[in-house]
Amino acid sequence: MQLIGTLGETYGFRLKGEAMPPSNTSESKPHPDKPIRRFDVFAEYNRLDALKDGRPADQAKGHGIWLAKVVASRRNRTSASDADGAASSSKKHHLDPVAPFKSVGDELQTAETFDHDIIARMGARFYAEVFAPAIADAFADGKKYEEIRDTIRATWKPGKSTLHRSRDQ
Repeated sequence: MQLIGTLGETYGFRLKGEAMPPSNTSESKPHPDKPIRRFDVFAEYNRLDALKDGRPADQAKGHGIWLAKVVASRRNRTSASDADGAASSSKKHHLDPVAPFKSVGDELQTAETFDHDIIARMGARFYAEVFAPAIADAFADGKKYEEIRDTIRATWKPGKSTLHRSRDQ
């Protein structure tokens, strides 16, 4: 599938059936720097969906992070007063259909936002070697976000540093 090939070239991860390049580390797969959230999976899944719809890579990243933030903000409303503020809140999400990037509040959601909020948070190596390929495989297999949001990240736990750690701790 062209989508996976593009992702592999962009992020340097192997495609299905390709041999792993030799590694200089003793660790077979990297660990994320921080816990992987449903938010991360949702943003990546929607980035892939935007790519499939023909958006350029930078706009797809902006769309993925924008949509994840919009959905998260709606889910964080907890009271009736929050629901009353929905009309004013929706004005904060700028929805210009021809704009390449959308805003949440006053912040434009761009590829750089995605890189900072998703990739840098989990670690670029983990994103490239584990996270993005796994989400891309599930997406290519036709799995829905709701099917993968918890199971795909179940074993992705932040790595534990063994430096400066004694056995008594």
